[in-house]
Amino acid sequence: MKAIHIKLWRDLTRLRAQVATIALVVAIGVAGFVGMFSVHESLKGSRDAFYRDNRLAEVFASVKRAPVHLRERLAALPGVAEVKLDVVFDAQVDLPGVEPPVTGRFIGVDLARLHANRQGMNALTLKRGRWPESDGVLEALVSDRFAAARNLNPGDSVHAVLNGKRERVFLVGTVASPEYVFASQGGAPDDQSFGIWWIAAARMTDAFDMQGAFNQVALRLDAGTAVQPVIDGVDHLLEPYGAIGATGRDKLLSAKIVEDELSQLKVMGTVLPSIFLAVAMFILNVVLSRQVATQRSQIAALKALGYSDGAIAWHYIQLALAIAGLGVLVGLGLSQLIGRGMLGLYDEVFRFNGLAYVTNPWLIITSLLIAASAAALGTWTAIHAVVRLKPAQAMLPPAPPSFKPTLIERLGLGRLVSTGTMMVIRNFERRPLRAALTVTGIALAVALQISGAFWMDAIAHIVDVQFRQVQQGDVLVTFQRSVPLGVVQDLNRLPGVMAAEPYRSEPVRVRLHGRSEDTALSGFRPDARLMRVVDEQRGAVAMPAHGVVLSALLARALDARVGDHVALEFRLWSQVQTEVEVVDIVHTMFGKLLYMNLDAMNALARDGSGVANAVLQVDPQAISAFWAAVKTAPVINAVFDKAGAMANFNKTTSRNMGVFSGILTLFAVAMAVGIIYNAARISLSERAWELASLRVLGMTRAEVSVLLLAELGAELLLALPIGALLGYALATLMMQLMSSDAIDFSVVIEPSTYASAALIVLAAGIASALLVRRQIDRLDLVSVLKVRE
Repeated sequence: MKAIHIKLWRDLTRLRAQVATIALVVAIGVAGFVGMFSVHESLKGSRDAFYRDNRLAEVFASVKRAPVHLRERLAALPGVAEVKLDVVFDAQVDLPGVEPPVTGRFIGVDLARLHANRQGMNALTLKRGRWPESDGVLEALVSDRFAAARNLNPGDSVHAVLNGKRERVFLVGTVASPEYVFASQGGAPDDQSFGIWWIAAARMTDAFDMQGAFNQVALRLDAGTAVQPVIDGVDHLLEPYGAIGATGRDKLLSAKIVEDELSQLKVMGTVLPSIFLAVAMFILNVVLSRQVATQRSQIAALKALGYSDGAIAWHYIQLALAIAGLGVLVGLGLSQLIGRGMLGLYDEVFRFNGLAYVTNPWLIITSLLIAASAAALGTWTAIHAVVRLKPAQAMLPPAPPSFKPTLIERLGLGRLVSTGTMMVIRNFERRPLRAALTVTGIALAVALQISGAFWMDAIAHIVDVQFRQVQQGDVLVTFQRSVPLGVVQDLNRLPGVMAAEPYRSEPVRVRLHGRSEDTALSGFRPDARLMRVVDEQRGAVAMPAHGVVLSALLARALDARVGDHVALEFRLWSQVQTEVEVVDIVHTMFGKLLYMNLDAMNALARDGSGVANAVLQVDPQAISAFWAAVKTAPVINAVFDKAGAMANFNKTTSRNMGVFSGILTLFAVAMAVGIIYNAARISLSERAWELASLRVLGMTRAEVSVLLLAELGAELLLALPIGALLGYALATLMMQLMSSDAIDFSVVIEPSTYASAALIVLAAGIASALLVRRQIDRLDLVSVLKVRE
């Protein structure tokens, strides 16, 4: 073994504490990169395989009622390979032993094709049980996520209100569907109160009077076919029958949720690891700069023995690569824990045929290259000047720096501060770049903690706005079809109902400046209290007597301003086309939506004053009697229980975000320890002779420790407010990168989140300082004073 190799091993051993902390920072960066992208690739691969194997359609459309003879014309559209017509309706489902009714989406399925294994597109995968039979009792399949959430098994039975008629439904199997990988009524995971049911197509058409008709169509396209021309063709064919508007697979709720999650994983796998690897590069640079400075004589000796500049530089790069390599190995192991844990959480939300964790080789190779590049870059900037020195010049100690009075001293204020404080000020002013980088590194640790914890604040804000400000009522009910306002008033007579308010929501197409959007128009009474429009800045917004109110997302998409006139086309019932003035723009969190006064909306639609929705306020003491009455109300086909939805939302999202926040907290602590400990060790190494001299002059260990650690404490305190600002900026950046065209979340960070982040990093700093304090106490004064650089 060559002498330079022995030296490499000795350097690694002597610096083992610093090696461990730097490697830990590298490991976290690698773990975040490999883990997040492995989850991304695993989720994407499982999704693509499921969509391919079950032949998910590329184009979807809903219509009020269209004749089945349109199948031939739809199939004749250029590029269409297959057409599937369905009858789909939501209905109230009464589960045994469950007080509130739940909403079931019932879909007709061709039993003959099921049994012959010729399902075609949007094929179901049987998870448990068997396929339904065509004769006898009403047998059904149900989505397996809903069955698991409600503990339903093949052989169980439930009651459903199908088009006003209460029927007993026998569950014979559970399935997974590519259309409903993520089943939800409003965008949030909701396996408790929303399930997908499949029954015989003949029973569906009979139950809902849809003989010879359909209300949903799906199309599979030939490879390479452009989607938009097909969408335009479908809209043209279905428009006379009350079509909502065809969409591509990218707008299908389930597919869009999965795609948004994949995009967010990419962001998380890029932004956070970049921070850790940049910090690791900085620490390596500082540590190796100090290492090279203390080994000038050794470098000179190696040059004298014939080692070239390149060999010496490679020696120090090897030192950095060894640290980075250790970090990569630990990071790859840590990535398995992070990745598999996250994939387990996704498996509870998305349902594919299989969800296996896979780490692609390119991720490992890329992580090695990134870590090695960061290590080599950090090392080269630290050593490139010293290794070029001639042996005789390198034998000499470095020229002492030229010091001058600090700014405070030049201003004549030096006498106002103590000697120890002046020493700290001098070190700050004479090494401003190092101090700035240390402060920045600690600030990034604070920012990382904030960027992980603020999601809990965001969730709490969403719950507060949507469930306490927008929807102040307890229960939302939907009727099978539009009913007179008098029927809504009859809801007041249900047990426990204290107030009932009608509202209306209709699919519309809105146009302005040559742009168009398919969306929904909601109408509310002027005095609406239980369901209303809330602007995040202004609070509740009363509906004006005339004109339309646009959400900020829709206004941005249309480039609309107050005073513009937008063209409205009612898509489903009246199909009226009209023009209306934009009278206000509100900043809501979800959707490209429009809002109006209910009476003004009915006047525009010219189809009477009926409504299909109502929101109720219910006495909690009478909730059991209320639910019993709702189950016997044939006109109600869907129910939304706010209390149950909030509990389910909080349970799912709080747990997932809690895990994510906990991981980032551990990462932030590791980063803070790595930066603060290394900064303190380097400072101790540089000032050991000075501290030993002060000890000999009579200063105690505590006083000497204060002189060294005061600088670190000042850097730590300075980093906290900067970290708070960086945390807000990082949270804003992540929110923008993860946003979509249907979400407009504000960055909400509570003071408690800033305080907890500061306390966590302070605790990490104190722990690091205590470790270094032990090194100060163990200084061998005689040995240190014998060595002068």
